[in-house]
Amino acid sequence: MQAHRELLKTLYTMAMLVEARDAYTGGHLWRVSRYSLLLATDLQLPREEVERIALGGFLHDLGKIGVPDAVLNKPDKLSDEEYAVIKTHPQVGADLLLDHPLADLVIDAVLSHHETPDGRGYPNQLSGKSIPLAARIVGITDAFDAMTSSRPYRQGMPAEKALAIIEANRGGQFDAELADRFVALGRAGKLDHVLGHSEPGVPMQCCLSCGPIIAVPSDAADGEDIYCPACGGGYRLSKHSGELSLTPSGKRDLVKARQPRANNRLIDKLLAENQKLNSRKRPGLLEMLFG
Repeated sequence: MQAHRELLKTLYTMAMLVEARDAYTGGHLWRVSRYSLLLATDLQLPREEVERIALGGFLHDLGKIGVPDAVLNKPDKLSDEEYAVIKTHPQVGADLLLDHPLADLVIDAVLSHHETPDGRGYPNQLSGKSIPLAARIVGITDAFDAMTSSRPYRQGMPAEKALAIIEANRGGQFDAELADRFVALGRAGKLDHVLGHSEPGVPMQCCLSCGPIIAVPSDAADGEDIYCPACGGGYRLSKHSGELSLTPSGKRDLVKARQPRANNRLIDKLLAENQKLNSRKRPGLLEMLFG
């Protein structure tokens, strides 16, 4: 089982390294994964299916490795040509996973999370229930996080406004039943511990120029230099009594700001969580795949 655990670790690592290229979405993969887990759990799905959907949420943007930095980090509205490039990422992600032994666990979420029930999504214009369940869930959680997350050029919208948009688009952009479930979770406060965080208990930190878009890795050391991924502004990290704070350092380094880095402590937490679930009598997702 150790070999299977290492294979799972490669998926988490690949996803984190891709996310590191995107200046605006720190913590996005973790949040989408957690929201997806919460919704799948609320549906009372089998445990191995809940785990699979949460993993798919973490991997869903893998194909953005094929999107040029100039497009991925463009602060302005994308041109039609640039949007066409963005729309290739689900297929690119599926192609990257093609020969990976664990591809079957996440392929639905990676390939189909931008399909919509009304058939207007991409890449294959699937509609209704022909869209895999994992993709329908991740489609909702991905959109919610995009709406509620801040960018240097706009503030993230309040959760209630994002929930209202999901509710207004039920049956069109979003699966109606799943949208209703997710909105109910949000209005019951069950998403609040994830909202605005980059991992468990770690709130997003603010750049003085760009807003709350700095995701501080939990394995970052006290006194370490941290850089805003958008403007490259430098900060000195302080960790006292479990609280994080950033003090401007006067440095600026866009290269270090966007240097790919896998958060090994978070990966270990996710793997430990999976192992804890798999310690029960019923098989977990790796046992279901490998027997």
